[in-house]
Amino acid sequence: MDNNSSSIEPLIPRAPEASHHDTGEEEDVDVRVAVGTAETQGANALGKELGTSPGLFIWLLTFSAGISGLLFGYDTGVISATLVSIGTSLSGRPLSSLDKSVITSCTSLFALLVSPFASVLADSLGRKRVILATDCLFVVGAAAQALSSTVAGMVAGRSIVGAAVGAASFVVPLYIAELAPAAFRGRLVTMNVVFITLGQVVAYVVGWIFGQYASEATAWRWMVGLGALPAFVQACILFLMPESPRWLMKAGRSAEARSVIERVIGDGPGSSRQVDATWKDIEARVREEELERRARNRHRTGRRLWLDSLSELLRIRRNRRALAIACLLQGLQQLCGFNSLMYFSATIFTLLGFPIPTLTSLVVAVTNFAFTMAALFLIDRIGRRRILLWSIPFMVAGLLFAAYGFSFITLSAELESGVPGATRPAQGAAILILVSIMTYVAGYAIGLGNVPWMQSELFALNVRSLGSGIATATNWGANFVIGLTFLLLMDALTPSWTFVLYAAICVAGYGLIWGFYPETTGLTLEAAARLLEDDNWGVRRPPG
Repeated sequence: MDNNSSSIEPLIPRAPEASHHDTGEEEDVDVRVAVGTAETQGANALGKELGTSPGLFIWLLTFSAGISGLLFGYDTGVISATLVSIGTSLSGRPLSSLDKSVITSCTSLFALLVSPFASVLADSLGRKRVILATDCLFVVGAAAQALSSTVAGMVAGRSIVGAAVGAASFVVPLYIAELAPAAFRGRLVTMNVVFITLGQVVAYVVGWIFGQYASEATAWRWMVGLGALPAFVQACILFLMPESPRWLMKAGRSAEARSVIERVIGDGPGSSRQVDATWKDIEARVREEELERRARNRHRTGRRLWLDSLSELLRIRRNRRALAIACLLQGLQQLCGFNSLMYFSATIFTLLGFPIPTLTSLVVAVTNFAFTMAALFLIDRIGRRRILLWSIPFMVAGLLFAAYGFSFITLSAELESGVPGATRPAQGAAILILVSIMTYVAGYAIGLGNVPWMQSELFALNVRSLGSGIATATNWGANFVIGLTFLLLMDALTPSWTFVLYAAICVAGYGLIWGFYPETTGLTLEAAARLLEDDNWGVRRPPG
């Protein structure tokens, strides 16, 4: 904490007298009003002058960071094809449902364990360095999976990849959000989700090609091993990309921060004024947060940075509310059951009697990609809150129709073996389930699949990294539960009731979003974080 405090000293005016702090609540309000007015004016100026599309430099930044999303999506999709291709290659026996669940869920478990620590590293080392570290883990994990000969070895390789995914899934959206102009932030963060869905499509295509045309003994090894290639490419590109200007400002490197802002905004008409407005907004917010921190901690010494951040996250009302909303959205994104379809889609379609289950899974992945692309163009026009409230009912309908379709199918011990056509389902029921799953996936992709990753909008700068890390850990905790329990629930509750359970979770999430999630579209990161100071959580407050 001491290092950061001293590095930011040039931005901070001399601390007021102690007696002044004793009545600091009114002063805090005055400071927030002044800063908030500047933020709103800056956001309006940027929205008018930047045009309708981000510049080339912003797209290059988003692409370079978004390769992590591609890796995330590839890992999610490739395990589906891998599980039906391994055969007896691991430990000399077919995989049981428990083997499949552990191999799948260990990735989520290690992502859960790593993401909070990655948030601390992102604050101390910077966003860019953490992304580079994840690339190394992706390469090592992919190689470990490809060379494994036992279930334990495969679990170890996927655990390493899980650590990489856990760090990247939180820091990449944060990195993009802190670099993106307010007018385009939703679109650019959604690009990361587009990369995730593209990675899933690539994984299913690779799985189908190797499953159909490669040697049965080595096909799955090529599938998992190819995950090292995008990580290597990203590491090479990212060396040329800048650090987040907000992190640089917080670290006291204001000249570097201004240089990055200039590159982001470009040389168009009025660019100098835009740079000044953005730079002053960030500087004012950093100054305000530092003054607030000093007022709270003026009698404390020797506290570490992450302990201060954790204290501020839990003690301040707006920060607690931001954490509650971010964890709600991230938990709902997984507890709705979506990734169970990504992890086990080939297994499900095998049980439904489709002759090439990996190819059928590709149809679902393409649906996910197509509607994520639609979200890319709609998210900043419709708004985060509204797009969730419109899309979740389609998810519920898809889940309930899938549950109805499964009611015509009887699954027994064959679920353990996954033998193609073992259940002899009716063709009409199988088609109904496929169409229902596609409807559910479409609703998910356009809303819940991307909006939770806008979580950095909710947090103040001084707790943004830690808050985003905890919310991302919530995502991976829920993902771990889903990956571990899906096949077991299919056995214990039947598929119909499993899908009804997921639909009920979506309905409960809809009610919470309606009551507590504010609209943040078009606001700067600094202004968006202030919405939660209102008694009504900012829900009925118009943006801007």
